[in-house]
Amino acid sequence: MRKFRIRTYSLLSLVLLSLLPWVFFVATLFITTHSVQLGVERQDSYRIPMIAAFAGLLLAFFMIGLQMRRLLLGPLERMGQAARQIAAGDLDVQLPQTTVKEIDEVRDGFEVMVNGLQISYRKQADLEEERRFVIAAVAHDLRTPLFALRGYLDGLEQGIAKTPDQVAKYVAVCKEKSLQLDRLVEDLFTFTRMEYQEDELAMREASFHEIVQKSIDSLKLQSQQKQITVVTAFTPNDCVIQADAHLLERAMNNLLDNAVRYTPVHGRIMIETCSEGDRVAFTIHNSGQGFSQEEVNRVFEPLYRGEQSRNRATGGAGLGLTISKRIIQRHGGELTAGNHPSGGAVLSGWLPTDHKE
Repeated sequence: MRKFRIRTYSLLSLVLLSLLPWVFFVATLFITTHSVQLGVERQDSYRIPMIAAFAGLLLAFFMIGLQMRRLLLGPLERMGQAARQIAAGDLDVQLPQTTVKEIDEVRDGFEVMVNGLQISYRKQADLEEERRFVIAAVAHDLRTPLFALRGYLDGLEQGIAKTPDQVAKYVAVCKEKSLQLDRLVEDLFTFTRMEYQEDELAMREASFHEIVQKSIDSLKLQSQQKQITVVTAFTPNDCVIQADAHLLERAMNNLLDNAVRYTPVHGRIMIETCSEGDRVAFTIHNSGQGFSQEEVNRVFEPLYRGEQSRNRATGGAGLGLTISKRIIQRHGGELTAGNHPSGGAVLSGWLPTDHKE
């Protein structure tokens, strides 16, 4: 459809206003006098042509008004109706086509706004659905350690554990379950914080190597219990980045905890870092079974656990990798999953050295 500017229609309207009365005048003069000779004195010879010219002027105004209604006012009224539909929550609106470029540009902007609102509403609905799913799943996960904790506490209260060894065992299990509960609650809190992104990050200079080393130290006991060898290959220079050190340490804790959890006894975990211009890259490679193709595509989804061997039996709420990815993305970086050519899972990521929110 060919489109014109409003000024083109304005010029055409002026031509019509100027031409149509003159055409009516000349035509009527010829009909009444059989001559178009002007300036000749004839009594009442111009009365009827003047009335015809006035009628032509009225007709010109009518035609211009009709076109203005069709080309300008009609589309604007329908856009106003569409705006009221959107305000009422109905985003399934049809906007009219028009040959006026200015109105068409407004229409295009309106459509962009409607499409943006539709995407925003879909994201909001997905987020709300995900939130309900996460809360339901975590509530389910909380029940298991709570029931176990209550059972062992009841056993202690009722005197089932009679020997010091039995009492020590019951207390150790209670401590383990309470720590599991603490991890679940902390996971839910961090996930919610990352999901809604309401809090500003406490950005400051931090050594990425120190953050990774703290995470390694915090999981030393778990790795020793499985006799896992942890090997580090840090870049020679100290990688200083702008980061929320507490959150980033939480992300690395989750990644390393995941590696320890799925590495077999006597296995190996390799942690590498390197500087790449204005960013720091890292990889965590474990000697476990690796990811299936489905897991590679979905491992960062909330509560996704994949294969049967990667399920609730290993502990956690299934939020660790999701939280780590969102923390790293919040810092301006990225995190991906894959498999090493020699076998085992690989988590690779990078962070900018100078990220500002």
